[in-house]
Formats: sequence, C-alpha cells, structure tokens
Amino acid sequence: MKRVYLFLLFLSLSAPVTEAANPLTSRFKTPHETIPFNKIKNEHFIPAFDESCKQLNEEVKAIIRNPAPPTLENTIIAIERSGSLLERVSSIFYGLLDTENDDELLEIAQTISPQMSVCRHNIYLNDTLFARVKTVYERRKILNLSTEDSRLLQKTYNTFFDKGANLSPENKDRYRELSIELDLLELKFNHNVLKDENCYELSITDKKDMAGIPEEVAEAAATEAKNREMEGWLFTLSELSYVPFMKYAENRDLREKMYRAKMNVGNNNNEYDNKEIVRKIVNIRLEIARMMGFKHYAAYVLKDRMAKNEENVTKLLQNLLDNYKSLAVNEYNTIQGFALGTENADEFTVMPWDWTYHSEKVKSRYFKMNDEMTRPYFELERVRQGMFNLATKLYGLTFRENKKIPVYNADVKAYEVFDRKGNYMAVLYTDFLQRPGKMSGAWMNSFQEQYVDEKEKDHRPHVAIVMNFARPTASKLSLLTYSEVETLLHEFGHALHGISSKCMYESLSGTNVKPDFVELPSQLMENWLKEKEFLDQFAVHYETGEKIPSYIVQKLVDATNFNIGYRCCRQVSLSLLDMAWHTITEPFDEDFEEFERKACAPAVVLPDVPNTLLSTSFGHIFSGEDYAAGYYGYKWAEVLEADAFAAFEEAGIFSKAVATSFYDNILSKGDTDDPNRLYIRFRCQQPTIEALLQRNGLASNLMKR
Repeated sequence: MKRVYLFLLFLSLSAPVTEAANPLTSRFKTPHETIPFNKIKNEHFIPAFDESCKQLNEEVKAIIRNPAPPTLENTIIAIERSGSLLERVSSIFYGLLDTENDDELLEIAQTISPQMSVCRHNIYLNDTLFARVKTVYERRKILNLSTEDSRLLQKTYNTFFDKGANLSPENKDRYRELSIELDLLELKFNHNVLKDENCYELSITDKKDMAGIPEEVAEAAATEAKNREMEGWLFTLSELSYVPFMKYAENRDLREKMYRAKMNVGNNNNEYDNKEIVRKIVNIRLEIARMMGFKHYAAYVLKDRMAKNEENVTKLLQNLLDNYKSLAVNEYNTIQGFALGTENADEFTVMPWDWTYHSEKVKSRYFKMNDEMTRPYFELERVRQGMFNLATKLYGLTFRENKKIPVYNADVKAYEVFDRKGNYMAVLYTDFLQRPGKMSGAWMNSFQEQYVDEKEKDHRPHVAIVMNFARPTASKLSLLTYSEVETLLHEFGHALHGISSKCMYESLSGTNVKPDFVELPSQLMENWLKEKEFLDQFAVHYETGEKIPSYIVQKLVDATNFNIGYRCCRQVSLSLLDMAWHTITEPFDEDFEEFERKACAPAVVLPDVPNTLLSTSFGHIFSGEDYAAGYYGYKWAEVLEADAFAAFEEAGIFSKAVATSFYDNILSKGDTDDPNRLYIRFRCQQPTIEALLQRNGLASNLMKR
C-alpha cells in the first residue's frame, strides 16, 4: 500500500474546483513536472484534497466492482496505483507544513485529521476489498510471482491486517473511534511541543553572563534579540541556540535554568501540557494492539521490523550496555574529577546541565579541539559541493542547479541529478537555513516517490534535504560546526536512498523500508567526514583558502570516541523509555516521573534531576507512529553501518567495487526484498557488533561478551 494512505481524506468542505482554477489538481507544466510552488496558495489545499479523494473513491469502487476473479494485476497492483492525485496533494501539504508553517496551514491540518482516519478506514475496513486482497494472498504460492511482486502482495495484505481488516464488526467500529482519536492526539502532541518550546526565552542583558560564549554564537543571539525588538542577547530552546549555550556558557545558574526549561517542554501544566496526551496515546495503542491479538503495542509493530520481537531488541540494548556502561561511568568520573579542579571546590557534583560544558573543557584540554577550530573550514556552499562530490566519487551521481524549477522559499535551491551515463535521475531540493515557520531539526522529505507506471514510464523522485543552519550575516558567511556537517551528510544519505531507487512500485521504493533499516544509508555517510582525502576536496579556510590541516583532522579522529560510552548509554536510555511505554500490558495510570526514571535507570549515568520529564517532548515516539517501539532502530542501524563501512575501509574508502555493490544491493532496492537478504548480498556476511566495538575502541571487550 502506498504511504499516502496514512493521509487519506474524505472531504466535502468545498465545491469541486476546475483543473484550471487549482494548480494542485492540474498537470504540472514545469521541468520534470516539479511542483509549481509559485502558484500554490493555502486556499487550494482543501478543494484539492476533496477532488483527489473523490478520484480515489472512484478508483477503489472500480476495483471492488470488477467482475473478474481477483488477480495481482486487477486487485493488488490496482490498489497500489490508486490515489496518485492524493499522493501528490498530501506530499506537498505535509512538506510545507514542516517548512512554511503558519496558523492557516496548522488549522487545515487540524481540520483534515479526522477525515484522514475516516477515508483510511473506508479503504482498509472494506470487507469486499479485503476479500479480494485475501483471495490473491491465499493463492500466492501458485502464482509464480517475482520477488518484488511477492513483496508487494505481502506488504499489502499485512497493511490491511494491521489496519483492522480481520476484526469483527464491533471491533471495527471501536478501531475507527480509537484511530481517529489517536491521529488527533499525535497532531496535538507535536503542536504542544512546538508552542511550549517557543514560549521560553532566556534574555541576557548583562555582558558578564555571556562569559564563555563564542563570538559566532553571541552574534546569532544578538540578532535574535534584535529581531524580537529586545536588548542584549536572546537564547531559545531551539537546537541552534540551546546546544551552544549549554556547551559554552560559564554561568552555571543560567545553564541549569535552560536545562530545566528544555527538560520540561510539554510538562508545564499549561495549555500545552502533554502528560494526559501521552497517557491517552499509550493506552489507545495498547487497546489497538490487544484488539489485533497482541499482548502489547511493541509486539504488534515489531513483527514487521528487522528486529522481529521485543526479545531481540532487549538483547541488542543489553549487549550495548554490557560493552559501554562501565566506560560511560569512567567517563563521568573523569569529567567529575576535572570539574572539581576547575571549580576550586571541595565538593562539586557534575549535574546534567554541567555535563556538556565540562565535557567540552576536557575535550579541548586533551585533544586541543573545539568547534571554533573547525568552523572556518566548513563554509556552507563549499560543504554542499563537497557533499555532492562524494556522491559523484562513490556512485557517479552529478548535481546541476536548475533555476527554472520553482521552489517554495527563496532559501531553497533545486538541483537535477544525473547518473554516470548522464541519464536524469531525480530532483533534489536543498533547504538549509533557519527561518520562522520552519520546524526545528533536520530531515529528508519526499515530494515524489520513484515508481514505474502501467505504461512503463519511470517516474523519478523529487526529494528535499531540510536543515536549520544559522543564516549568514552582512559580515560573515554561514559557517558550520563539525556536528552540523555530520548531520547534513546523514540527511544526504537518506536523500541518496530516495534518489537511487529503481523499483516498480511506489510503496516499496526509496526510503519506504523498515524503520530499523532506513538509517543505514544515512549513518553510513557520516563516516567519510573523518577522512582527510575527502575533507581536502572542500574543507578550506573561508578567508585564506588553506586546506584543513592534517593535525586538525587527526584531532577529529582522536576525539571520535570521546564520551562514546555516555553517548551510547544516552541512546539506549531513550530506546528503553520507548520500549517501556510500548510494552505496558495494562492501561497506564502511574506517576510519570517514576515510570520514566525506572525505565531509563539501567542506562543512566548522570545524576537524576527531580521535577523534569522527557516523555512529554519525545516527538519521535508520540507525534507519529514510525518510531513508536522503534527508537532502538538508530542503534540497530549503527551496527549495520559500522559493519558496512568496514567493507569500504578494507577495500579503500572510495572503492568503486564496494560502492557499486552498496548502490546495487541497498540504495536502489528500496523494500523490494527482505533487508537481511539485501544486506548479506552487499556484505557477503551477517552483520555483527564487532565492527562497531572496534571503531569505538572497545575491541578488548569482545571476549567479555
């Protein structure tokens, strides 16, 4: 089933509009039929949703009324190819909701959410349609299907089953109610996080409170204050503001203030409080899982993931703790000892708001390394070109800006992508700069998935990379931190996954893979950032043109595993919290803080801070379903990517043979086969944790497991 069925609507909020009146429902007369963003207005969306849903309903009726016996072609593939207009409208709307958000778009989103659920249920809970799907599925062993056709059939059947097609009539009615409520709650959760986070401002007017803050960060804070017509410097809870403040600010009281604000987003007992929303979400998910015949929500979703079940997730997380927890404790003791000396105190306990600050001091002392040393070598435009050059060197892809392709904001650039033979592959939008109305963070977005239609036309993907880098000023270019470049390469890996797709069906193409597999291409790309041979292609000083010195690169390598134990335990703690919420077997009615503290305890290293709560802003698992009972996927994929990069290291980091194998077996395949089989075809072996431990300097722990 297409991913768009998560966004299906059945609207009658306005009269149908003619093609000429609405650019969303007209043929796109643009290069590569890209979205005519310059013609689209908010008022076009509801009529476009209305029209596209009517088309979908007619397409589904035609499948149901077909007098011929159900076949792969007239049922499974027909369902797959239905709703193309709705796919278009949904991808545009939700792409803009994340990048160009305003109150009107948010109101549209809140209005259509219930209708999404209604229309989705009209598809998945239709007995006649499911009977046709089931007939084909039960004959699968005698149909002599290709691997991809078999995969599509299995995925379609599983989706119908997971969406309640096999339930009794009474349970179907209850499932409809729960799903509609859940969709609204997840939307409200995300809205509350954004609003509550935006409520907080740390205004500084006394220059002494800016002690330790680098010039680059101070200038951005001053600009933010000026933009809001305030004096001095302004810090917010956005990552671009919060992270450097916690890393550099000498004023401990202000660091604590910022930390507590960040750790209580959605937990302030105001109109944006998320506690009851979290309670309702986990209880609804539990009820749905039980309805489907599973003991808890994790069992319901993990059956279709690489991990398969709760036991395998637990095994992975425990394996990581066995290897990293003692190291993390030693790291804490090192930072604690350093802090005691620098604070000139007989007693001083490193608290969570001290950790990043003192860790940066220790890192600087031992490795003579900080962000300001590398920032001059990472000018945004050069980084962009270096990123493109890496894709050229590995996979033969080239990128050419096309200014005739409409964009949704003046910050955005559009590139045509070509393969090594010069064949058109995709359109890539880059949206790098922070601005009002744009969701914080970084992500890859797909405006059009790759697929082959019934006329054998290959529809190539249109994808976007969205970041939140500081805007250049009148006096300075946009200079990135090492971490920001790493994040950019991560999202570029997702984009390459979409760009390289060579699949028949849209629901199987590109990044439409299992959530614990999707992070492999993205995390793999980060590895090249520590390679001098790669850095020399773009990392030059923005003023002098000098290549990044070898000693700085060596410092980056030396510092790679700094606090690696803590970082691993932090990710494991989040995974444990996610699994705790989704392995409850009775409706949740406990104390939030106590539940969270108990769940995270095995992986916690820093002292506990009462009256804080992470769950109320844990958007990965509560603002949608992709990472619910799936946050472990980041660590699962890290095991894969460490093993995968070891293949490059063995043959050469730019090995064409290894890159071609990765491209042919992973990047281009989407979800056309089991990811375990795809990975083994690439690597010629099962992935193991050894490569990750080796990279993290824990090879000596191998014999202890």
